[in-house]
Amino acid sequence: MYEPVLQRDSTTRLSLDGPFAEYLRGVTAQWLLVAPLANPAMLEMFRDRDRLPARNLVEWAGEFAGKYLTGATQFLRVSGDPTLRGFLGKFVRALVSLQAEDGYLGPWGRDHRLTNEAPNAGDTAYTHARTWDTWGHYHVMLGLLLWCEETGDAAALACAARIGDLLCAKYLGVVVPRLVDTGNTEMNLAPVHSLCRLYRHTGDARHLALAQQLADEFAAVDADGTALAGDYWHGPLAGKEFFQLPRPRWESLHPIMGLVELYYLTGDLSYREAFTRIWWSIVQWDRHNNGGFSSGEQAQGNPYHPGAIETCCTIAWMALSVEMLHLTGDAVVADELELSTWNSVLGMHSATGRWATYNTPMDGVREASAHNIVFQSRPGSPELNCCSVNSARGFGLLSEWALLHDADGLVLNWYGPGTLRTSLPDGAEVTITQDTTYPCDAQVTLRIAVTTPTRFALKIRIPHWSTHTVVRCDEEDVPPVVPGAYLTLERVWKLGATVEIQFDFSMHYWVGAEQCAGFTSIYRGPLLLTYDRRFNEMDPDDVPPLSAATLQPRRIAWPGWLPPVLLVECTAEDGRTVRLCDFGSAGEAGNPYRSWLPVTGVDATPYSPRHPRRSGPLEA
Repeated sequence: MYEPVLQRDSTTRLSLDGPFAEYLRGVTAQWLLVAPLANPAMLEMFRDRDRLPARNLVEWAGEFAGKYLTGATQFLRVSGDPTLRGFLGKFVRALVSLQAEDGYLGPWGRDHRLTNEAPNAGDTAYTHARTWDTWGHYHVMLGLLLWCEETGDAAALACAARIGDLLCAKYLGVVVPRLVDTGNTEMNLAPVHSLCRLYRHTGDARHLALAQQLADEFAAVDADGTALAGDYWHGPLAGKEFFQLPRPRWESLHPIMGLVELYYLTGDLSYREAFTRIWWSIVQWDRHNNGGFSSGEQAQGNPYHPGAIETCCTIAWMALSVEMLHLTGDAVVADELELSTWNSVLGMHSATGRWATYNTPMDGVREASAHNIVFQSRPGSPELNCCSVNSARGFGLLSEWALLHDADGLVLNWYGPGTLRTSLPDGAEVTITQDTTYPCDAQVTLRIAVTTPTRFALKIRIPHWSTHTVVRCDEEDVPPVVPGAYLTLERVWKLGATVEIQFDFSMHYWVGAEQCAGFTSIYRGPLLLTYDRRFNEMDPDDVPPLSAATLQPRRIAWPGWLPPVLLVECTAEDGRTVRLCDFGSAGEAGNPYRSWLPVTGVDATPYSPRHPRRSGPLEA
């Protein structure tokens, strides 16, 4: 059995300050602690699945409880909130109690369990639509497994195992119908991922065998040779980009995560190669300037495409990136997670935590998901939709990449005010306190405390966009510092050690093409600078050109209410003042915003794996 290069240790705890922590408090109070009570059908749809009249449900309704639990559990790892922990314990007990005698834990009637069709699915009752039932069970399994790993809850693990057993009883070794024959395969093949994770707990060979069978079904075709699934395994190995595969919808990222798990469990390098090729393909062709993924809910092969950037798509992309980071230990992957977190994740949430978006466009307005996808609302679940139950996971995923362990010691990926704690294999406890206002300012001071002097390597991420980074350890310069890599500081660490980091916050520019031709994105550190009408005198179509040669943004404070995380002021070519805020804060008040801006005097930086954002400083 193979292991990831980087791993999260169960002793790791985060205690964050600053604007990120304010979002954590808001999402906890305004959503995570109230969502199941304000939307009781999240669980009640399981209780009355065999009662008449049957509930009219969206085809994916069974995912809501699992997505909520997955995101909330990972969120708990970041916030450490004891009230949330207690609340989730009650939620899990209620969820487990609703499992049927055969292991079924979905919302569809007895005759339609795991068939992926039901008469009461869709916009109109009794249309006998295809359902996403195995997809829903995937999310429930994943949430239960994460909860078990966090708390040791044996009942949660047993519930997940019974789901796995039911899937095996229905589909393992079955020729007709195979799971791939039941439709909606981007979604319904997702248990390949959760079955692998379940196998790590149970050691039941059936769980691994079904996962391998489902991976084989990725390449299934019908009698006419038409692809039934996305060919996510063999397609990339044949040189196809992700957007060129038969079914490049965002949901497919979840079964694709099964490939990396199968690599760990079997050692088959073809699983690993297919997975990494898909990840790099998305970075090059479909990850937008704000760190979001998808255009119109799927890959298009065009990062400038104006189609909706769905919240669920970006969350799935971040989860895929966490797996990529653990697998490869590549610092550029952590740069991608930082880009998505500070821009898209904040941008998809109200600063209060009361609502999240369905679409967080590069240019446009921010609307609550209840505006865009209100059709998913049902009696008993007025606020539930695929994105509302999923968005908090964007914050929770930080627990999977902020501070990791490798064979040499610790790997620090997250910068921001607060404290990170973990334990080394010898039992020594390490505390890293960050004195900083990053990402608003470039200076970070790490104060290292170890319970006993211990030799280990501390690897700190140097972002690929920080061209000239200065690092001092205990007041001594540390050369050389290479962008897009980890800087290894190995020594005997003692109480009171310090690491001072000065990042390069020079402006970086991504010159647009296709639908964004003639416009440029401006980055300051990890933040995408954005015009918001609320902070400016001119309207969106009247934003004057900014000269890269003379652009010198000055950080300013916003005197009004609802201040952004960052606000800078600069002078345009015509002498007018333009204020730019961080993308995560843009559009918070319903104002139009734009992240593609008129900029002169800057040349395009071509894509490369070392410059995946296509952004470069002016001298490039």
